[in-house]
Amino acid sequence: MSSAAEVCPRYHLAVELIGRRWTGAIIQRLLSGRARYNELRTTIPDISDRMLSERLRELEVAGIVVRTVIPEIPVRVEYELTAKGRALEDALAAIAKWSTRWITEADLERDQATTPAPAKAATAAQPRKTTRSRSSRGSTRGSRR
Repeated sequence: MSSAAEVCPRYHLAVELIGRRWTGAIIQRLLSGRARYNELRTTIPDISDRMLSERLRELEVAGIVVRTVIPEIPVRVEYELTAKGRALEDALAAIAKWSTRWITEADLERDQATTPAPAKAATAAQPRKTTRSRSSRGSTRGSRR
């Protein structure tokens, strides 16, 4: 028999869900109110489109975020926290307070040095390849691959 207490499965699931990269930032932004995808993308500048979409889907499945489609032209999609998501406010405030006290500049620098740059940032610095029109590419397009 082990003397150490087992980790509660609910606690473990909560920490794994909320602790995923970018999830806290998304929830923190949505605590200030509903937002469209591009608003989230702008206020969380280093997140890739793929990661933002993936995290929003995960949060929606978990019942933390609700996605609302507004049938206008063009169609508008907004994201908003559910009551379950808003209930995370105190927990995130506690983490923010802890981070202010315990996360140092050295920690931030070490994190930046070990975190790979987003794929979008790497490709944004590269010049565009060609400005030829589609018709001038002809059938050679498929043969290059």
